[in-house]
Amino acid sequence: MKETNRSTLSLFALAVSSFAIGTTEFISVGLLPLIAKDLQIPVTTAALTVTLYALGVTFGAPVLTAVTSRVPRKLLLFWIMVVFIVGNSIAAAATSISVLLVGRIVSALSHGIFMSIGSTIAADLVPANRRASAISMMFTGLTVATVTGVPLGTYLGQQVGWRFAFVAIAVVGLIALFANSILIPSRLQKGVRTTVRDQLKLVTNGRLVLMFLITALGYGGTFVVFTYLSPMLESITGFSGGAIAVILLVYGIAIAIGNVIGGKVANKNPLSALFRMFIVHALVLFVLFFTAPFPIAGLITIMLMGLMAFMNVPGLQVYVVMLAERYVPSAKDVASAVNIAAFNAGIAIGAYLGGIITDSIGLIHTTWIGGFMVMGAVILTGWCQMLERKGSKLAYNNKQEAQLS
Repeated sequence: MKETNRSTLSLFALAVSSFAIGTTEFISVGLLPLIAKDLQIPVTTAALTVTLYALGVTFGAPVLTAVTSRVPRKLLLFWIMVVFIVGNSIAAAATSISVLLVGRIVSALSHGIFMSIGSTIAADLVPANRRASAISMMFTGLTVATVTGVPLGTYLGQQVGWRFAFVAIAVVGLIALFANSILIPSRLQKGVRTTVRDQLKLVTNGRLVLMFLITALGYGGTFVVFTYLSPMLESITGFSGGAIAVILLVYGIAIAIGNVIGGKVANKNPLSALFRMFIVHALVLFVLFFTAPFPIAGLITIMLMGLMAFMNVPGLQVYVVMLAERYVPSAKDVASAVNIAAFNAGIAIGAYLGGIITDSIGLIHTTWIGGFMVMGAVILTGWCQMLERKGSKLAYNNKQEAQLS
């Protein structure tokens, strides 16, 4: 019982950190109109705070995770949060889009490495049959961030200015730093030094590359729409700024519920669960094209989008770790980091694609294009299931032959 309580407290500390990081990752979505107005730039230029942040995670996560592989995990967590606080402080002091983007990129570097080692720490704290749930609990910080952090940050931005939202995030980062120092055990499993050869094996393994593509498409499809959700709610559905903050709160609650469900259903068979999730997710995005102009129908569909948005995260992350343990066990942390990079590559692609769509054919069309992006994940997940069944059958036949001989 004591061991279980200790693990729960450690997971709570990781969740506090992911709450801070999740808030800063998604806060720009609620602040886009305010940033654009204050800095006198187009909304699509302000959206670079989403795109470049995601790119910072995409490129920073695998590189920094590999470079810091021998640093004690608890010490590394400490410095991650220091960098996080510095990045958000720069953003809070920004008087131009250039300085704001520098702050966002610095914050992104801490994000990538935290999410990669945080996932493997969470998985190592519990028995194998609870890994997806443990990762889900860590990622609960991200979902709670969308429930409270992002709407509250949006409200603060609307009331006292968008810079104050970043000040508040830096304070939360300081709280997370102390939570890690107090609640995370010192005797964590050490990171394994990953050779260049193992890293190459990781990014050239067909099964892992396939999963990274699934992650980018399945998770990124939402961000074609979500990046511009505030402008869509304002200009298409017709809600006021105050109502949008409330809607983002309810949207976050839907995300939190979806994340918990995703962790539970992915424990036994991640691939099968992911396949079903992506099908429903794509259908919801297609339906949103028709319902977005209507307040009630649009809200219902947007809440369903929120329910599905993070549901796939635990399954994607735990299955990548499983594949890494099977094919490149010495690069497990880096595999987790690459998948975090894939999540953020999806965000960057989705946000950039959403900007192009918004400028060319209009906001409403982000919905069905995001749906097609998720459909790509459906097809690739089906392919991955086929390969898994084929591999299991081959392993079974080899076992039978060995027993007969």
